[in-house]
Parts: sequence; C-alpha cells; structure tokens
Amino acid sequence: MVVLGLTPSFASEHGHAEGEEPKLDIKGEIFGHIGDSYDWHLFSFGEGHDATHISVPLPVILFQDGVHVFMSSKFHHGHDVVESNGQYFKLEKGKIYLTDASGALQMDEKGAVTNAKPAFDISITKNVLCLLLSVVILLVLMTGVAKKYKQNGAHKAPSGFQNALEPIIGFIQDNVAKPNLGKKYLKFMPLLLTLFFFIWVNNLLGLLPFGFNLTGNIAATLLLALVFFVVMLANANKDFWGHIFNPPGVPTGIKFILVPIEILSNLLIKPAALAIRLFANIFAGHTIILSIVLLIFIFSAISKVAGIAFVPVSVGFTIFMFFLELLVAAIQAFIFTNLTAVFIGQAIEEHHHGDDHGHH
Repeated sequence: MVVLGLTPSFASEHGHAEGEEPKLDIKGEIFGHIGDSYDWHLFSFGEGHDATHISVPLPVILFQDGVHVFMSSKFHHGHDVVESNGQYFKLEKGKIYLTDASGALQMDEKGAVTNAKPAFDISITKNVLCLLLSVVILLVLMTGVAKKYKQNGAHKAPSGFQNALEPIIGFIQDNVAKPNLGKKYLKFMPLLLTLFFFIWVNNLLGLLPFGFNLTGNIAATLLLALVFFVVMLANANKDFWGHIFNPPGVPTGIKFILVPIEILSNLLIKPAALAIRLFANIFAGHTIILSIVLLIFIFSAISKVAGIAFVPVSVGFTIFMFFLELLVAAIQAFIFTNLTAVFIGQAIEEHHHGDDHGHH
C-alpha cells in the first residue's frame, strides 16, 4: 500500500520549546507521501529527527544561463546549496531557486521566497518517473499482445495476457465507444483505450508501497483533459459550433444569455470536470488511507496503550480501503474514458434541425 515504510515526521526544532515533546506533523506527513518530490522515497527507519531515509535520487535538469544537470542527492534534503557551472541552486519547499553561494532565502509572512527566483525546471521528479514507468509497462504489455495477434491472427483463441486484455477491449468497444460515437467509433478507439489503460495503470501504481501519485496530481489530470479537449475540438462538426454560437429555435434576446453559458459549458466546464473528478477521487483515497494509519501515532501521543489498542482497528480499515481503492482505480479510469466518449459524441453528432421544431 501507499503507506509502507511510513515514519511519522515531527515539527521542526524551532516549532516547540526546548524540552517539549515534538508534535506530529500530520499535514506534512500526508503531503510528503502523496506529493511530488525530487527523489524517490522507499523506506524510513527510526523516528523524528533521528530517522534514516532510504531514497533513490533523481536527475535534476535546470535551464539557467545554460543547462545544469546533477542528481537531487546533492541538495541533501534541502540543507545544501548546489553549485553548477558558476550558478548556485537551493531546494526549498519543493522548488529550486537560483541563489548566491550562501543560499540564504528570505520569506514573507505567507512563506513565499522574496529574494530569489525559481529556476526553469524540467527535472525527472517522482511523478515524471511514474509517468515514464507506466509508459514502459504499457508498451511492453501492448506490443506483446499486438505481436501475438499479428502471429496468430484475430480468429485464434487468445492466450496469456492477451486472454485477460481482450474482454476489457471488448467492453470499452461495446459499452463506451459504440453507444456514444455510433458509426465513427473505430476512429476513436485508440484514444479511448489509451486513456483507459494509462489512467488504470497509474492508479494502480499509486497503490504501491513507494508513494507514486500521478493521477492524484491536478497537473497530470489537466493534461489528460487537454488531450480530450483538443481531440473534441478537432473533430467537432458545424452543428456543434452552431448550437454553441447560434442555438437554433431560440429567440434572439435569449441567445445573449444562452451563448455564454454554452461556451462555458462546452469549452471550460467539460474538460475541467474531467480533470477535477479524477484528481479528487484518487487524491482523496490516498489521503484517507494515510490518515487512518496516522491515527495510530495520534493515539500513541495521547497514550501508549491507546496507540497499541488502535493498531488492529487501523490495519483493518486500511486493508478495507486498499481493496476499495483497487476497485476505484478501475472505476475512475472507466468514468474518464466514458465521459470522453460522451463529450466527443456530442461534438460529432449530426443534428436534423427540421425535427427540432414542432408544428402548431
């Protein structure tokens, strides 16, 4: 699960008086596990400031008066300043800033850095690594199945992973593509299958012990929605645009109200709804699992006995949520794919305006 190797983080030494027990940083722990980072955290040993973190450093790639490439381990979790080709960089709160040799950063009341600017960053972060890993998995699996179909033909009984994949492809074709896209469904099958399997694989990767959370990142889901949006606009017919900018059978005065609503609905709300729906469901699932596990440490802070007593309850709920998230991973991939087909189907649908008007 996403919480394997969980070690509670505590408030910094400046956040409590000397001799006072450090408090569990719940927000930092949750967002630290489901957020993006410049290294791939695997396991932790120990507690608090004495914890030992086992992680894989990832390549940092920056553009700042030239290209700067180095491993994220040089930052030492944000404690050190990295010098590269005469430029100095400091990692602070998940962002890399261009600084001087001292690396001193000044912040305002809201915690924003005021004396340095962020570097132009195209680094291989944990989410990018998850993206690349999912692409490799899909390429290996799909090319293997395609090779079998090429060798044996479509009429021979499938075997192995091909046998597991064929019912899923048939389900998407018969229950998503054909009902919503009609005779043009074959044109959009590659898009629908790519979206479904890409989202499903990344949802499952998010349930692994190592904290991947690509589909729980709003930037990733917005990009997926952008792909759908471009395809929808590229294939939309004149009836689609006509219903947006000149709704038939509507009085002229009402059109001034209806047209802006149609523009917002079709050109903003649809892609935004797709992105936010997927992001919110995956993000919420991971947050709930982590919160249930962290309840052990919260009760332990109150009483050691209470913490130990709550362990079986927490483990039981976590296992239940894990299996529920396995179901949600497939459901959310299906919902995103189905809504994509619905919206594209509305954009390519042929309307017969003569049928829209009744007779006196």
